[in-house]
Amino acid sequence: MEKLMGFVGATVVSLVGWYLGALVGFTTGVVLSMVGSGVGLWVGRWAAREWLDS
Repeated sequence: MEKLMGFVGATVVSLVGWYLGALVGFTTGVVLSMVGSGVGLWVGRWAAREWLDS
């Protein structure tokens, strides 16, 4: 479940980063998408450990 939540978190936060960055420019969208992917992966796995695997 932890890997699934990490994947979902990375996908969602990466998408948000892309849309926000694309308002500025293409390269900014790519960079924020990559940063968002890492943050989303971390948050998703953390949420799975804290809330689901008690």
